[in-house]
Amino acid sequence: MTLGEVFLESISTGVITIQEMAWVGAHQDDFSRAEVATAIRLGRLIDEGQVNLGCRVA
Repeated sequence: MTLGEVFLESISTGVITIQEMAWVGAHQDDFSRAEVATAIRLGRLIDEGQVNLGCRVA
């Protein structure tokens, strides 16, 4: 899993899972500068309510 995959899946579905949030938190020390900017953008989308914490139904 990469941050780009998490970001794209989250904005396309409007949902980020608990496991994805945990993965982002666990790997944030390894992010490049561009990935940090992406993580900040994802956080803002969550704060704005455009991406919600939940689960995806297949």
